[in-house]
Amino acid sequence: MAAADTTFNQHRNLLFTLVYEILGSVHDAEDVVQETWLAWATVEADQIEHPKAYLVRIAVRQALARSRRLRAAREDYVGPWLPEPLLTAADPAEAAFQAEELTFGLLVVLETLSPLERAAFVLREGFGYEHAEIARLLERSPAAARQLIHRAREHVQARRPRFPADPDLARQAAERFLAATLGGHLGDLMDVLAPDVTLWTDGGGAVPAALRPVNGAAKVARLLAKLGPRYGHLRARWLHDSQPTALLTAEDELLAVLVLDLDAVTGRTRHIYGIVNPGKLTHLSPATNYV
Repeated sequence: MAAADTTFNQHRNLLFTLVYEILGSVHDAEDVVQETWLAWATVEADQIEHPKAYLVRIAVRQALARSRRLRAAREDYVGPWLPEPLLTAADPAEAAFQAEELTFGLLVVLETLSPLERAAFVLREGFGYEHAEIARLLERSPAAARQLIHRAREHVQARRPRFPADPDLARQAAERFLAATLGGHLGDLMDVLAPDVTLWTDGGGAVPAALRPVNGAAKVARLLAKLGPRYGHLRARWLHDSQPTALLTAEDELLAVLVLDLDAVTGRTRHIYGIVNPGKLTHLSPATNYV
């Protein structure tokens, strides 16, 4: 059992990241990793020739089953459903296990894929699995796996978020956006918003939030100009992330996570994601050293 524990713990972070990117939910990813461990504990681990592949296969299949259940449950969700934000450690040694991170905006796009398409895309684009390996993991023929990846890639390419490659420029643009929002200046907001900007706020019915996406610079600017000054007391803690991301706190209480998708050419904000559902913030702590 000790050897089985050691083997599982070697791959735990990989399994969690993989499942999170398939499900977009931290809590559900944790549950699937636990289910994977329970399945692993029932086998003779020393008889498994390729433990990593075996564990990934269990985790992916558990994630697919849960994904189908979650989609049915989310039909009753109040307002837009956004992925739970996952903040990763800055220490390269701690983050070395991870595949290239999928941006938050891309995770939102992946919500529009079927469970199989999403799993195939994540395995290929996020973790570099070959088509034959993906076919085995998804229990599909190689031709079917290639088709899943092709459809998913085309869908994502048409909707892929675009943001400046220079993180300093992205951070400066994001700070201008937040200052304009909290200041409630309509003209300043129009200067930082892309014409086709969309605002999503995920309150889950627990706190006030828009019940549907708000589209267009004029509508988004008017809404933010009205609401922004009410939250001028909030403290923003910007994270070193692949997209401009801020923890918004008041008296050390985390109230929201703000993620921005910026136009790669103009630096204007194209998509605004505000996660304010307290249930999606419980695993985060403003005191944690996520920088």
